[in-house]
Amino acid sequence: MTVSRPVRIGLLRLTDSAPVIHAQTAGLFTAEGLDVTLSVEPSWANLADKLSYGLLDAAVMLPPLVLAMALGLRPAAARLIIPMSLSQHGDAVTLSNELAGPILAGGRPNAAEAGQRLAELLRGRPRVTLAVVHAWSTHALLFKSWLHAAGIDPQADVDWAIVPPADSVAAIESGRIDGFCAGAPWGAVAAAAGVGRTVALSSDIMPGHPEKCLAVREAWADEQPEALQGLLRALLRAAADCADPTNIFAIAATLAQPAFLNLAPKVIAASLPGGARDGAGQDTDICVFGSATRPTLDQARWFLDQMTRWRDLPVSGAEAEALAARIYRPDLYAAAARTVA
Repeated sequence: MTVSRPVRIGLLRLTDSAPVIHAQTAGLFTAEGLDVTLSVEPSWANLADKLSYGLLDAAVMLPPLVLAMALGLRPAAARLIIPMSLSQHGDAVTLSNELAGPILAGGRPNAAEAGQRLAELLRGRPRVTLAVVHAWSTHALLFKSWLHAAGIDPQADVDWAIVPPADSVAAIESGRIDGFCAGAPWGAVAAAAGVGRTVALSSDIMPGHPEKCLAVREAWADEQPEALQGLLRALLRAAADCADPTNIFAIAATLAQPAFLNLAPKVIAASLPGGARDGAGQDTDICVFGSATRPTLDQARWFLDQMTRWRDLPVSGAEAEALAARIYRPDLYAAAARTVA
């Protein structure tokens, strides 16, 4: 395999970046002949921009953002593909202590009941400000669906803010927002800091939902097909390691390093498969392996349906189906999976 320069992969400080971080630190990329450079970015907007302008070749990404970029729904459009899913679940709705206290009184309710209690609290109150990590994120789609199911109009009853995951705790502590939906481990970090509590987990809102994916620049994938296959093989092996509960503490210690999440290993471990929630409002079963890592057209269709539900999209019908088929590439995934023991 000949790769003319390092493969540049972007990620955020989130637990579900684990497969990429583990593949790098455990030498799985090197074993495939790849020279990989990781770039830890402050926000999804940064990742999207760097992918658009060719400063990154690939990234741990939000599937709705990949679709939005393809549709030209943000200033820097880009042609990306999704050859692998990296995680499922892992998002948490965390509210200020003022709102969360009454909801959690007497124990944690299920997601539906928590939403109903929030709706009761909001009657007669000023509008609340809730945050998501990006307008085109799984978090935003799930958060709005959860609110709507409880009788709260996400468009009329709520003010929305965009806050990067790592900034969400400071935002709720300062009172700038009343709650947020972000990936692990930031709900647990807010709870540990005493500034908020998690009231609903995305695994309860929509069991089995896909979360992060590997997004790759289409031009790079076309130019470096062997490198892409090596990348996928390394990540498949890394995903199996990260999804194995016996590896929880080793993986958490790696993610905890200052170069990556820069958090206590215990907080990170709670969000890995098999981790103990311990009442911290942490979702688990984030990293996946086997068939769960396969990107499917059904996933693309669900994201496009939900994006249309909350914001008009410029495509529908056959055009949307063609877009999904161009971006979601189970064929590339299958070619790599066949060669991984």
